[in-house]
Amino acid sequence: MTEPNTQQDLRYTDHFGPGGPAVRGTVVVVPGRGETHDTYARLGKRLAADAYRVRVVDAARLDAEDPDGSLTRLGGRIADAVAGTADPDGAVVHPVILVGADTGAVAVAALLGREGGAGTAAGLRPDAVVLAGLPARTSASPSGGWDDELDVRTFCPTHRSTLTDDAAFGRGALDEVVPEPLLAAAYASEADVPALILAGDADPLADRDALTRTAKSLPRARLSVVRDAHHDVLNDMQHRSVAAEIVTFLETLRNDLVPLVTVESSAW
Repeated sequence: MTEPNTQQDLRYTDHFGPGGPAVRGTVVVVPGRGETHDTYARLGKRLAADAYRVRVVDAARLDAEDPDGSLTRLGGRIADAVAGTADPDGAVVHPVILVGADTGAVAVAALLGREGGAGTAAGLRPDAVVLAGLPARTSASPSGGWDDELDVRTFCPTHRSTLTDDAAFGRGALDEVVPEPLLAAAYASEADVPALILAGDADPLADRDALTRTAKSLPRARLSVVRDAHHDVLNDMQHRSVAAEIVTFLETLRNDLVPLVTVESSAW
C-alpha cells in the first residue's frame, strides 16, 4: 500500500507491508538531484513486501551558499519523518535505516560525520545507512539532451519511462554542483553505524577508488559494486538484485551483522 501525505515543510510517501507480519524495521529513503517520490515507488514497495516500513521523503536540497544550514534543515526533516512513523503508542520500530541516493547519500553521510551523528538536534541517530550512487568529488556532468541524461542514470526501460513520465522530475538536475564541503565531509565520515555502500561499475559520476578508501576507513562498512549498473544504482536493470542486497543487509543488521546464510560449497 502506498499513501502520500502532505504537511507544511514535510512531504513524503509511505509504503506499508502486507497485513499480518510484524514490522521488521523503519526505512527512510532520501532521494537525490531531480528525483521525486515516484522515483522510489518500486523500491519502496519491494522493501515493504518484506515487512519493512518505508517512507520516501523529499529530495535533498543542498545549498552551495549555505551547506551547513541546508544539512541541518535536512537532518531535522529526516528526524521528523522518522518520528512520524511511530505506532499509536509513540514507538518507532527499530532498526531505523536511512537510504540515501546521489546527493541524498552525500547528505546522509555528511550528517553522520557530524559530532554525535545524524539529526542530533532532533534526537535522531540511525541504526544503519545505505549510501547509493555517491557522486565523485570531481565528476563530469551529463551533456546533451534528455536521452544522454537517461543513459547516465539508467538503462532500465521501466525506470527510464518512470523518469520520463514524471512531470515533477527535475531534468538536468545532475548538472547542479554538489557543495564541496559536504562532499568532503561525506567521504571523510568516520561514523560507526553499519553502512552499505552501493555503486554501479558503469556509473560515470562515481569514483570507485575514493569509495573503496571510504569503505575501508569505516569500522562497519561494506562496498557492493553492481555489474553494469549506472548512476541510479537502486533503479537500474539490476534493481531486483540490488533490493535483495539491501534486504540481506537489513536482515544481517537485525542479527548483529552476523550473516544468516553462508555458502559451504559451490561450483560457481
